[in-house]
Amino acid sequence: MERWQNRVAIVTGASSGIGAAIVKDLVKAGLKVVGLARRVERIEGLKASLSAEQQKRLFSVQCDVTSEISVNQAFDWIIEKLGGVDILVNNAGIVRPGKLATMDIPLVREVIDTNIMGVVLATKRAFQNMKDRKFDGHVVIINSIVGHSIPCFPTLVDLNIYPASKYAVTAITEIYRQEFKGFGTKVKITSVSPGLVKTEITEGFDAAPILSPEDISSGVMFAISTPPHVQVHELTIKPVGENM
Repeated sequence: MERWQNRVAIVTGASSGIGAAIVKDLVKAGLKVVGLARRVERIEGLKASLSAEQQKRLFSVQCDVTSEISVNQAFDWIIEKLGGVDILVNNAGIVRPGKLATMDIPLVREVIDTNIMGVVLATKRAFQNMKDRKFDGHVVIINSIVGHSIPCFPTLVDLNIYPASKYAVTAITEIYRQEFKGFGTKVKITSVSPGLVKTEITEGFDAAPILSPEDISSGVMFAISTPPHVQVHELTIKPVGENM
């Protein structure tokens, strides 16, 4: 992690769960970290739990990843105040209850806008800045195992459009790998696909075993700690004994 000291990392959906865990680990590893979220007061609460030295390296910026205007405003601030983007962790993601065949379409669009377009909007700004500065940064996308295969369990029937949004992320990861190379850069791309994680999204799921947000953060830290010539393209993380 030495080459990332004092570099700038951005984490979307940083207010809770996996995003909050990643923010903590990046700050502790010596990076300047910008947490993007709609609920910035939660990031400020997280900040209060850190040491005085670590608090100086954590910044909270309000951002709705479904809005191009909001994303651009956040990245403009980061580039102006901190000089650029070195690592982007696309963590923001949601699930909405309902059966795809009958649920309200605005809820479907909300999932697509957050889980797919949120990645596209943030990655566009981050990659452009990395390319402009000729910096070999790293883009991480928090995916899901349901972005590779869809389980058939009664407790998971309300996933509706969520797996499709994550299948899109799986394809997008490979598209980015090819495009980053095609642009003549060595910017890395990594998809991290967890099994069940104890977060707000999985509240109400009566399932065991289950991962913690810190387990996923450890995977992210591993991926970004690899040498410049090594790219972890896909990292699947499951709890021991999981059936999916």
